[in-house]
Amino acid sequence: MGSWRPGIGDNSFMGWFTVGAYFTCVLATTCAAWLNRTKREDRQAFLFWFVIAVLMFLLGVNKQLDLQSLFTEVGRQVARAQGWMGERRTVQFWFVVIFGAASLSLFVFLAIRMQGLFRRFTLAFLGLFFLLTFIIIRAASFHHFDAFLGSRLSSVRLNWVLELSGISMILLAAFKNIFLITIRDD
Repeated sequence: MGSWRPGIGDNSFMGWFTVGAYFTCVLATTCAAWLNRTKREDRQAFLFWFVIAVLMFLLGVNKQLDLQSLFTEVGRQVARAQGWMGERRTVQFWFVVIFGAASLSLFVFLAIRMQGLFRRFTLAFLGLFFLLTFIIIRAASFHHFDAFLGSRLSSVRLNWVLELSGISMILLAAFKNIFLITIRDD
Protein backbone atom coordinates (compact mmCIF):
# COMPACT_ATOMS: atom_id res chain seq x y z
CA MET A 1 0.00 0.00 0.00
CA GLY A 2 2.50 2.60 -1.06
CA SER A 3 4.23 4.26 1.90
CA TRP A 4 1.79 2.91 4.54
CA ARG A 5 2.93 -0.14 6.52
CA PRO A 6 1.04 -1.94 9.27
CA GLY A 7 2.53 -1.29 12.67
CA ILE A 8 2.63 1.26 15.46
CA GLY A 9 1.74 4.61 13.90
CA ASP A 10 2.87 6.98 16.65
CA ASN A 11 5.32 5.48 19.12
CA SER A 12 5.89 8.79 20.92
CA PHE A 13 4.81 9.70 24.45
CA MET A 14 1.94 11.85 23.12
CA GLY A 15 0.85 9.11 20.72
CA TRP A 16 0.53 6.64 23.58
CA PHE A 17 -0.99 9.32 25.83
CA THR A 18 -3.69 9.92 23.21
CA VAL A 19 -4.33 6.18 22.90
CA GLY A 20 -4.60 6.07 26.70
CA ALA A 21 -7.11 8.93 26.55
CA TYR A 22 -9.19 7.03 23.98
CA PHE A 23 -9.22 3.90 26.14
CA THR A 24 -9.98 5.88 29.31
CA CYS A 25 -12.92 7.25 27.34
CA VAL A 26 -13.89 3.68 26.40
CA LEU A 27 -13.96 2.74 30.10
CA ALA A 28 -15.97 5.82 31.11
CA THR A 29 -18.51 5.51 28.30
CA THR A 30 -18.87 1.76 28.92
CA CYS A 31 -19.51 2.52 32.60
CA ALA A 32 -22.09 5.16 31.63
CA ALA A 33 -23.79 2.68 29.29
CA TRP A 34 -23.76 0.00 32.00
CA LEU A 35 -25.32 2.33 34.56
CA ASN A 36 -28.04 3.35 32.07
CA ARG A 37 -28.82 -0.23 31.00
CA THR A 38 -31.37 -1.07 33.71
CA LYS A 39 -33.47 2.06 33.43
CA ARG A 40 -36.21 1.45 30.88
CA GLU A 41 -36.58 5.18 30.19
CA ASP A 42 -32.82 5.45 29.60
CA ARG A 43 -32.60 2.84 26.84
CA GLN A 44 -31.56 5.61 24.44
CA ALA A 45 -28.86 6.76 26.88
CA PHE A 46 -27.56 3.19 27.12
CA LEU A 47 -27.36 2.89 23.32
CA PHE A 48 -25.82 6.37 23.02
CA TRP A 49 -22.99 5.57 25.46
CA PHE A 50 -22.51 2.05 24.09
CA VAL A 51 -22.10 3.33 20.51
CA ILE A 52 -19.64 5.97 21.68
CA ALA A 53 -17.68 3.35 23.65
CA VAL A 54 -17.35 1.19 20.52
CA LEU A 55 -16.40 4.22 18.44
CA MET A 56 -13.74 5.34 20.95
CA PHE A 57 -12.32 1.80 20.99
CA LEU A 58 -12.06 1.80 17.19
CA LEU A 59 -10.52 5.29 17.16
CA GLY A 60 -7.99 4.24 19.83
CA VAL A 61 -6.94 1.25 17.74
CA ASN A 62 -6.86 3.47 14.64
CA LYS A 63 -4.64 5.99 16.44
CA GLN A 64 -1.81 3.49 16.60
CA LEU A 65 -2.47 1.62 13.36
CA ASP A 66 -2.76 4.95 11.49
CA LEU A 67 -5.53 3.67 9.22
CA GLN A 68 -6.40 7.18 8.01
CA SER A 69 -2.93 7.24 6.43
CA LEU A 70 -3.84 4.00 4.64
CA PHE A 71 -7.03 5.72 3.43
CA THR A 72 -4.97 8.68 2.20
CA GLU A 73 -2.45 6.40 0.49
CA VAL A 74 -5.21 4.45 -1.27
CA GLY A 75 -6.62 7.79 -2.45
CA ARG A 76 -3.21 8.78 -3.85
CA GLN A 77 -2.85 5.49 -5.67
CA VAL A 78 -6.35 5.78 -7.15
CA ALA A 79 -5.56 9.35 -8.26
CA ARG A 80 -2.33 8.21 -9.94
CA ALA A 81 -3.95 5.17 -11.57
CA GLN A 82 -6.88 7.19 -12.91
CA GLY A 83 -4.73 10.13 -13.99
CA TRP A 84 -6.17 12.90 -11.81
CA MET A 85 -3.28 13.28 -9.37
CA GLY A 86 -2.79 16.87 -10.53
CA GLU A 87 -6.39 17.62 -9.53
CA ARG A 88 -6.16 15.98 -6.11
CA ARG A 89 -6.34 19.31 -4.23
CA THR A 90 -9.74 19.99 -5.79
CA VAL A 91 -10.92 16.50 -4.84
CA GLN A 92 -9.58 16.95 -1.30
CA PHE A 93 -11.31 20.32 -1.02
CA TRP A 94 -14.66 18.91 -2.10
CA PHE A 95 -14.18 15.87 0.15
CA VAL A 96 -13.79 18.19 3.14
CA VAL A 97 -16.67 20.45 2.05
CA ILE A 98 -19.03 17.51 1.47
CA PHE A 99 -17.99 15.76 4.67
CA GLY A 100 -18.26 19.00 6.63
CA ALA A 101 -21.76 19.65 5.27
CA ALA A 102 -22.77 16.03 5.92
CA SER A 103 -21.35 16.15 9.46
CA LEU A 104 -23.08 19.41 10.24
CA SER A 105 -26.36 18.12 8.76
CA LEU A 106 -26.11 14.89 10.76
CA PHE A 107 -25.30 16.85 13.91
CA VAL A 108 -28.35 19.12 13.44
CA PHE A 109 -30.56 16.13 12.54
CA LEU A 110 -29.48 14.21 15.65
CA ALA A 111 -29.83 17.29 17.84
CA ILE A 112 -33.43 17.73 16.63
CA ARG A 113 -34.34 14.02 16.47
CA MET A 114 -32.82 13.22 19.86
CA GLN A 115 -33.61 16.46 21.65
CA GLY A 116 -33.82 14.83 25.07
CA LEU A 117 -30.45 13.12 24.71
CA PHE A 118 -28.93 16.19 23.11
CA ARG A 119 -29.97 18.36 26.05
CA ARG A 120 -28.60 15.81 28.54
CA PHE A 121 -25.38 15.08 26.68
CA THR A 122 -24.64 18.25 24.69
CA LEU A 123 -20.97 18.15 25.66
CA ALA A 124 -20.64 14.56 24.39
CA PHE A 125 -22.40 15.43 21.12
CA LEU A 126 -20.12 18.43 20.62
CA GLY A 127 -17.01 16.42 21.50
CA LEU A 128 -17.98 13.66 19.10
CA PHE A 129 -18.73 16.12 16.30
CA PHE A 130 -15.44 17.94 16.95
CA LEU A 131 -13.39 14.74 17.09
CA LEU A 132 -14.88 13.06 14.03
CA THR A 133 -14.65 16.22 11.94
CA PHE A 134 -10.99 16.64 12.97
CA ILE A 135 -10.21 13.01 12.05
CA ILE A 136 -11.85 13.10 8.64
CA ILE A 137 -10.30 16.43 7.70
CA ARG A 138 -6.95 15.05 8.88
CA ALA A 139 -7.50 12.00 6.70
CA ALA A 140 -7.99 14.28 3.67
CA SER A 141 -4.34 15.27 4.24
CA PHE A 142 -4.22 18.77 2.84
CA HIS A 143 -0.61 19.88 2.90
CA HIS A 144 -1.54 23.27 4.38
CA PHE A 145 -3.83 21.66 6.95
CA ASP A 146 -1.09 19.18 7.89
CA ALA A 147 1.32 22.08 8.35
CA PHE A 148 -1.27 23.86 10.53
CA LEU A 149 -1.83 20.73 12.65
CA GLY A 150 1.92 20.22 13.02
CA SER A 151 2.44 23.77 14.26
CA ARG A 152 3.20 24.27 17.92
CA LEU A 153 1.91 26.48 20.69
CA SER A 154 4.98 26.61 22.91
CA SER A 155 6.01 22.94 22.86
CA VAL A 156 2.52 21.51 22.28
CA ARG A 157 1.51 20.48 18.76
CA LEU A 158 -1.88 21.77 17.68
CA ASN A 159 -3.12 18.36 16.52
CA TRP A 160 -2.66 17.04 20.09
CA VAL A 161 -4.77 19.89 21.44
CA LEU A 162 -7.53 19.39 18.87
CA GLU A 163 -7.77 15.61 19.17
CA LEU A 164 -7.50 15.54 22.95
CA SER A 165 -10.10 18.32 23.28
CA GLY A 166 -12.75 16.21 21.54
CA ILE A 167 -11.85 13.15 23.62
CA SER A 168 -11.90 15.23 26.82
CA MET A 169 -15.34 16.64 26.09
CA ILE A 170 -16.76 13.13 25.66
CA LEU A 171 -14.92 11.92 28.75
CA LEU A 172 -16.26 14.79 30.88
CA ALA A 173 -19.80 14.16 29.65
CA ALA A 174 -19.50 10.47 30.56
CA PHE A 175 -18.15 11.29 34.04
CA LYS A 176 -20.98 13.77 34.55
CA ASN A 177 -23.55 11.13 33.56
CA ILE A 178 -21.95 8.55 35.88
CA PHE A 179 -21.90 11.07 38.73
CA LEU A 180 -25.55 12.06 38.21
CA ILE A 181 -26.72 8.43 38.08
CA THR A 182 -24.71 7.61 41.19
CA ILE A 183 -26.19 10.59 43.08
CA ARG A 184 -29.73 9.81 41.88
CA ASP A 185 -29.50 6.18 42.96
CA ASP A 186 -28.23 7.04 46.46
